[in-house]
Amino acid sequence: MKTRGSGTELLFPELSTGPENPWITASARIHAIGHPTGLTALELCAGAGGQALGLEEAGIEHAGLVEADKSACATLRLNRPTWNVIEEDLNKFDGTPFKGVDLISGGLPCPPFSVAGKQLGRRDERNLFPAMIRLVDQIRPRAIMIENVRGFLDAVFQDYRGYVRDELLKLGYEPGWKLMNASEFGIPQLRPRVVFVAVRKEFSQYFLWPQPSDITPKSVGEVLLDLMAANGWKGAARWARQADEIAPTIVGGSHKHGGPDLGPTRARKAWGALGVDGLGLANDPPGPDFPMDGMPRRTVRMVARLQGFPDEWRFAGGKTQSYRQVGNAFPPPFARAVAEQIKQCLVASRSLRIAG
Repeated sequence: MKTRGSGTELLFPELSTGPENPWITASARIHAIGHPTGLTALELCAGAGGQALGLEEAGIEHAGLVEADKSACATLRLNRPTWNVIEEDLNKFDGTPFKGVDLISGGLPCPPFSVAGKQLGRRDERNLFPAMIRLVDQIRPRAIMIENVRGFLDAVFQDYRGYVRDELLKLGYEPGWKLMNASEFGIPQLRPRVVFVAVRKEFSQYFLWPQPSDITPKSVGEVLLDLMAANGWKGAARWARQADEIAPTIVGGSHKHGGPDLGPTRARKAWGALGVDGLGLANDPPGPDFPMDGMPRRTVRMVARLQGFPDEWRFAGGKTQSYRQVGNAFPPPFARAVAEQIKQCLVASRSLRIAG
């Protein structure tokens, strides 16, 4: 059954309230893998590991993580030395050795569909949907989970969405996509994202989209107060009271830009309203000599916490490289919310198949 509306195109009925997906502030978050499920995933365009962390916390093991960026691969290896990180161009990657994995997941490059770019779609050399479809054909997983920007749902890409849907239908999958916001899952940020899910037709009836959490996102001030005060800034508490809203969308930019991309002018104004200087990044939190009523800049660690990364997650590379990894990530709690639903679908279908 297909429904439309509110920027959403679905092929799955939404019949469940879904599990709660609370976001715990990074300073108190404890790394936990969850209950083993026996499910495995191949991650495409793994980046700094935001989506991979969400899958791990849902109890899904990684058979491999494919990423072309050298710094991002270093980040993955730094934090999870046992993960099978494959540093390779996805267009050249052979998925044959991964036949039998349950899930293909990933965050395909956003610039081809972003309103911040030229929206070239299929004509953009960075478009990796064809590579994803090729790998699905090779591997034949039971499910697919892909994240992208909301521009993917723009009218200009209607035909391309139809192409992606038709190709997966031919391969035996029931595909659908939904526009959701990270703030719906406790992330202190306005971050709309399109999540694309496809499940084998014979058990697609068991998939239900996650419903928004009843956890109210904390404000930027609440989330970052301890980090802002870490170097003795006396104005930290005053600043935190002013920064009483969630953050605007954090963007990472692309490799075609030389420095960190802090977003369009309106985003920088939104940061300004929160008492944050949105024109750059700081190496360290403000110190005791920073003006009481000054406007501090964010550090990479602060941005990572606003994205839902645990504080112990480290980023390889320089400040610009690290910020880009963080800004382009799929927030782990958001990824976990979707992965939990896919897990329930696959476990339920497996149980029913065994019972039958």
